[in-house]
Amino acid sequence: MTDSKKVIEILTQISEQIQMEKEFLTELDNVIGDGDHGINMARGFKEVEKKLPDLTGKDIGTILKAVGMTLVSTVGGASGPLYGTAFLKASAAVGNKTEIDGEDFIAALEAAIGGIEMRGKAHEGEKTMLDALIPALNAMKKSYAENKDFKAALAQGVAAAEQGVEYTKTIIATKGRASYLGERSIGHQDPGATSSCLMLKVISRMI
Repeated sequence: MTDSKKVIEILTQISEQIQMEKEFLTELDNVIGDGDHGINMARGFKEVEKKLPDLTGKDIGTILKAVGMTLVSTVGGASGPLYGTAFLKASAAVGNKTEIDGEDFIAALEAAIGGIEMRGKAHEGEKTMLDALIPALNAMKKSYAENKDFKAALAQGVAAAEQGVEYTKTIIATKGRASYLGERSIGHQDPGATSSCLMLKVISRMI
């Protein structure tokens, strides 16, 4: 089981990891996007980090809702609405629980993906964060159904997300600014898929 305190620790680590990877994410976005993914994500999660001390002792749904609201209001470009919606939908899925297990996490991730699909009007195979998140979800579901081991399921999810990031190099972007490049977007990995994978890696490391 993962409690509220651990969720705050994980979010702090996600923020720190994004600050560390800011330049890399921005470089990826320079090639196929607006060149601001890393900068925007780092700014948004820095604001999230500032709010976390006030969320100590709150239920997990409340914590995730605060993250979502902060990202919507502070992250520019497409990432703010997409990641913000993801956290808000995950928050609704978790509700007022103060502890979650693998089943709860998978349900929250599924709800988050649904929010991204709805807000971004996107599907798997369009060179977006969904190309990392959907394979991760499917791998986690399969693993957790087989052995009910959350940590093992997360490891499978991360491996699938990494493969998804690699897959984005092979396909044409059809969403967002990257879609303007057409075939020239081939050979470049998607920044959103990369940041999604990065978050899953942090979670996996800390569970």
